[in-house]
Amino acid sequence: MGKIVVIHQPDFLPYLGFFHRLLQADLWVILDNVQFVHKGSGWQHRDKIKTPAGEKWITISVQKPKLGTPIQEVILSKDVDWKNNHLNLIRQNYNKAEFFNEIFPCIQELYRFDCFKMVDFNLKSIKLLLSLFDIKIEYVMASTLGGRGKNNELLSDILKKVGATTYLSGVGAKDYFKQEPFDKAGIDVVWQKFVHPVYPQLFGEFIPYLSSIDLLFNCGIKESREILRRC
Repeated sequence: MGKIVVIHQPDFLPYLGFFHRLLQADLWVILDNVQFVHKGSGWQHRDKIKTPAGEKWITISVQKPKLGTPIQEVILSKDVDWKNNHLNLIRQNYNKAEFFNEIFPCIQELYRFDCFKMVDFNLKSIKLLLSLFDIKIEYVMASTLGGRGKNNELLSDILKKVGATTYLSGVGAKDYFKQEPFDKAGIDVVWQKFVHPVYPQLFGEFIPYLSSIDLLFNCGIKESREILRRC
């Protein structure tokens, strides 16, 4: 048997595809030493929930980082009461969900977690969801591995260091993917095949690619585990 490895940033309350990939892997390398994307397409400090007006971002407030700051060094803001803002938004938009009383205490417990860095809060959110989805996977921080190079060269070097035989990548990486570094390292690249499930939601027409908490509030822990494994 080979060793299947996922490399991914420690995103905040990630969507279902994030956990679908971890279900199929032996190791998750937490890519904490790459540049934090503060604006645009970054998901490290934000994700979406569903409201009567459609999807809405919930965003962790952080101290404005200098350009090039790695994820592991981003500091949480103390100037904005973002934790209570998040809890109020989640309560307001999911209190009519069938499994609100099952899931909301877990969310409250998450937001009681006191830490200094964004990466620690994100990892706490991911560990909560791993527990709710009953996913057990080993993980290691990329910052402890001494990986060299950039982009694909960095990924292939990390994979060699952890003894990977297969790299399970999300399809979003195809835009900047180069095969050569992985061939040199003797590592097979497999692309995730994730079909987003459709499940009962509040507020009308189904919206995919929200935070995983949307599934949990609407379907509960037991059924959410089954739905994720059918993707």
